[in-house]
Amino acid sequence: MEEAESETGCCMQQSGMEETMKNTELRRHANDVRKGIITAVHSAKAGHPGGSLSSADVFTYLYFEEMNIDPRDPDKEDRDRFVLSKGHNAPGLYAALAHRGYFPVEDLKTLRRLGSYLQGHPCMHIPGVDMASGSLGQGVSAAVGMALGGKMDGRSFRVYTLLGDGEIQEGQVWEAAMFAGHRKLDNLVVIVDNNGLQIDGKVEDVCSPYPIGDKFAAFNFHVINVADGNDFDQLRAAFKEAKETKGMPTAIVMKTVKGKGVSYMENQAGWHGKAPNDQEYATAMEELKKAGEALCQK
Repeated sequence: MEEAESETGCCMQQSGMEETMKNTELRRHANDVRKGIITAVHSAKAGHPGGSLSSADVFTYLYFEEMNIDPRDPDKEDRDRFVLSKGHNAPGLYAALAHRGYFPVEDLKTLRRLGSYLQGHPCMHIPGVDMASGSLGQGVSAAVGMALGGKMDGRSFRVYTLLGDGEIQEGQVWEAAMFAGHRKLDNLVVIVDNNGLQIDGKVEDVCSPYPIGDKFAAFNFHVINVADGNDFDQLRAAFKEAKETKGMPTAIVMKTVKGKGVSYMENQAGWHGKAPNDQEYATAMEELKKAGEALCQK
């Protein structure tokens, strides 16, 4: 099995992925993903760090443990599909793809630059990206279509899509949910990043989507509530339960911390769509460096 060096300096297994990775390894990968997010957004002087950081652990779990994928063959027909419905959190997806080996980590510094293939929202010309997204609510509809296509063709791949809790204020989300439930798409997993904050403040104050789980259940989804979506044991249990669910799609509603991993960004709506300045960047990277060093001691 090939090995590669992560930014933390720890030796990581990069291929195979047949055995369940230890949580420490996943945390190391997630820490590298968080470094990539901060590096990319700082370099671009624009972007969305808060939700990218809250989703870093689920990105890591999906790409390093859960999904049937191969960075050496990103378009293989039997691969699992992922759609980032909350497309503004592209820095998190790009960092996960880079550290999984789809393209060079160094390219994260070109985020949003003229001529870069890494623009502010995902595009299908990027290795590993299955669907362009950005207009909120539309990604989940594309994911539902992929899941239906898989069923119609008798294919075994699974489809995962990640939504924001502010995004689910969009009506199109519920049209897609109604269709998925009606069609019993048990190859579809809808993940809601419930970090509680959107650009204008608390989601419950802007336009409350609560109770989120009950709404998906009303559309014939199997609902799994995850108390801590930044915890790998809880994520593993949720995705295992989703895979075992038959005859209906699954919605995983996970409570997370916006800005997770960077102390001054945590639970701050102001970091929804703002880049750190040079001093803030240095502070964030120092915190993540120390977190990585602590993980390497385990």
